[in-house]
Amino acid sequence: MKVPRFDDARILVVGDAMLDRYWHGDTRRVSAEAPIPVVDIDEIEDRPGAAANVALNISSLGATAVLIAAIGRDEAGRILKSKLTAAGISCQLVEMENLSTTTKLRVVSRNQQLIRADFENIVAIDKEAIVPLLDTSLGDVDSVVLSDYDKGVLADVQPIIQMATSQKKPVMVDPKFRELRAYRGATLVKPNLLELEHAIGSWSSETEMVSKCQQVIADIGLEAILVTRSSEGMTLIRRNSEEVHFPARTREVYDVSGAGDTVISTLAAALAAGETLLDATGLANLAAGLVVGHFGITSVSGPELRMEVASQLGFDRGIMSAEQLMITIDEARSRGQKIVFTNGCFDIMHAGHVEYLMEAKSEGDLLVVAVNDDDSVHRLKGEGRPINSLERRMSMLAALEVVDWIVGFEEDTPEDLLRKLKPDVLVKGGDYSVAQVVGGEIVQAYGGEVKVLKLIEDCSTSALVEKIREL
Repeated sequence: MKVPRFDDARILVVGDAMLDRYWHGDTRRVSAEAPIPVVDIDEIEDRPGAAANVALNISSLGATAVLIAAIGRDEAGRILKSKLTAAGISCQLVEMENLSTTTKLRVVSRNQQLIRADFENIVAIDKEAIVPLLDTSLGDVDSVVLSDYDKGVLADVQPIIQMATSQKKPVMVDPKFRELRAYRGATLVKPNLLELEHAIGSWSSETEMVSKCQQVIADIGLEAILVTRSSEGMTLIRRNSEEVHFPARTREVYDVSGAGDTVISTLAAALAAGETLLDATGLANLAAGLVVGHFGITSVSGPELRMEVASQLGFDRGIMSAEQLMITIDEARSRGQKIVFTNGCFDIMHAGHVEYLMEAKSEGDLLVVAVNDDDSVHRLKGEGRPINSLERRMSMLAALEVVDWIVGFEEDTPEDLLRKLKPDVLVKGGDYSVAQVVGGEIVQAYGGEVKVLKLIEDCSTSALVEKIREL
């Protein structure tokens, strides 16, 4: 599994937008009027919620989000519109006089919600206000997400699904408490366990749940149902296929608010970026694990998701391909870390190598070691070399704490790698000048540094090989 580039993915979100408002403050006393805490409010925070949060999640991943929703002509609506515009989301909002923008107010002290107050009046939104906006948006997007919070925008959802599918746009639905047949013709529906039980009834076993879902898929023409199951992960049920279970990512849970929004947005963005449904679901599962580790309604960024994938797959340290390394270095550089690069054969590891690599690491934050493959070592060193295969040489380097990443290369010089990776510092060991370092001119051309480090005398692989041969 990898994280795709989301740059070219465009997703239309249609649904119920809300404003999530947080009042933060300390609690030091109990009210004299009632046995309740008194919160001294010192911060007010507003965040896009519901369908607006789905659009924000898509945008945070690096994809383009277009939002069609309804808001009131009120302060909350103005704040919500401002937040979305500032996030670079293309908004097509129906502003209504008789609608109050749904606002969820949470009073919070020390990252603990004390109370939630909802402000809303639910009215059915005339589909004639939505259809023209769909007409102008569908042609420019890859897929459609319907974020149904049962606040009126999707009260008549079938015309929207039919318009999207007539243009061959996949439709993914985050449903509320209604029968799933309301979403007939959609591509995928993502209920949580409570929503699924409300839609299909209870079940006595996992097999029965899957069977009921398969029946719904066949009856209303879905391709899949993705069931989010909180601490039990997620289950993907596809038409005429075995179900696939994705375990929850183990981490401390601070707040599950908005996790469903993160799942549907990551799923849609990954599919639009060309991922398979299985891989897109895996990414959505990782993103959900990240978002529950934060407090409140929040979103996951592309770099944050890439770091999580790298960590899960072991890409954060050790042996990797040049492609993986390019992504990992980009993430490290976004965190302001300085990348050091060195290269060599490293045929027989010795004390000189270790000291040299320690000194190289001290030139920055992260050390990349590029290793010549077996054929190039043979060309450079002659008959009988290498003594150790590339796999063994890289494994030995990976065991050194001072080395962060190891990558093999086929050429006699690392010049192609330097052009791809663009390290901040290129280091080599020896008694020659900076101008003589292979690839030095490449690094200097983009503003990097080239440094020559000392080598320990009488300590080299070639000398060790000769000494062994003399025995």
